[in-house]
Amino acid sequence: MRERRWESAPLTFDDVLTVGRRLARRGLAPAVPSKEIIGYVEEWTVATPAAIAAVDRWPTEDVTLVHSHERWRGDFYLFAGQYHTLYRQLQTAGAYCSVSHPWQVAGSFVTLHPRGMFWVGVRDTHAFVRVRLHTTDVVTPGETRDDDRRDVWIDERRQAFESAIGLMDLPLTTGIEKARVIVRSSDEEAALFCSWPDAFGPCQFEFNQSDARALLVRAGQLAATIGAEPVTVRSYLTGFSESALAQFAAATTPGRSTYRCSVHLQMGELPEMLTVIAPDGRLYATLCEFQAEQLGVDAPNAWAIIGIVGMDGHFRIEARLNRAPLPEQEMAGWLEQVVGVPMAYAPLSPFP
Repeated sequence: MRERRWESAPLTFDDVLTVGRRLARRGLAPAVPSKEIIGYVEEWTVATPAAIAAVDRWPTEDVTLVHSHERWRGDFYLFAGQYHTLYRQLQTAGAYCSVSHPWQVAGSFVTLHPRGMFWVGVRDTHAFVRVRLHTTDVVTPGETRDDDRRDVWIDERRQAFESAIGLMDLPLTTGIEKARVIVRSSDEEAALFCSWPDAFGPCQFEFNQSDARALLVRAGQLAATIGAEPVTVRSYLTGFSESALAQFAAATTPGRSTYRCSVHLQMGELPEMLTVIAPDGRLYATLCEFQAEQLGVDAPNAWAIIGIVGMDGHFRIEARLNRAPLPEQEMAGWLEQVVGVPMAYAPLSPFP
């Protein structure tokens, strides 16, 4: 689910600890420097897969190497097919590979950005294509903001999904149930998953089938909507050994390699981890999680996660909420009272 998100200006780690003490005085339970937590590393540029050893002193999970190709143009079928072929040669249990590419949504919309993103990949014995839309605003389930435009949101979402489904000639249909868009499959042997929910239905569907080559051809129709314009294409390799990653790097078109993983460490080790993944790595950890009602706000289903974001040698405080517990014009002030530093609305891109 997409979340409402606010962020502070750059802070020192001592400032972050001060925020934690402030939250504790409010009766909450923030992490302290000695607490074992999970940190999430993203966008850490590595020259070779062997460079990943820099974090070996900490246990890691969900290891993914991302090959980024900026201003790429070419035959998407051949590009993605290269990774598919290597996957079949190097696959192990639980490993999977995908390639992302933007697509141009047909039509003109008010609630959607003109471009979405899709991923096509292989996992175990099946292939998948995942299609995601980018909304102009974040309206989470249960919020009533924009209810006066609900028909517009629903109609545009359905049109966008049908555009992608038609281009790829997938056995899918769309519908509307309980004032939300739904997607159904007419192929009983093909798995369909819908996710990234907001107030108007899913923002993403994923179609799975056994014939990977056929799905690559279908996905190529989405890639073709961009035309000859250069774009950023990313390949994601998850669950592979270091030697397998090295073989992928040697056999594919050179690109910038970035690393992402979850890492188990003490909260007080975050500055050291940020130094390890410098200069461009991004680090995230949860400082505190609470229900808005715990601070006297009459919003029984509103939850907040106060997080620590490290990048560019400094830290920021972020707040993610499943829904805004107060009127829009009051949110930044309330969050500043909670954490003790100014906060500004800062939604994340849905296409990491």
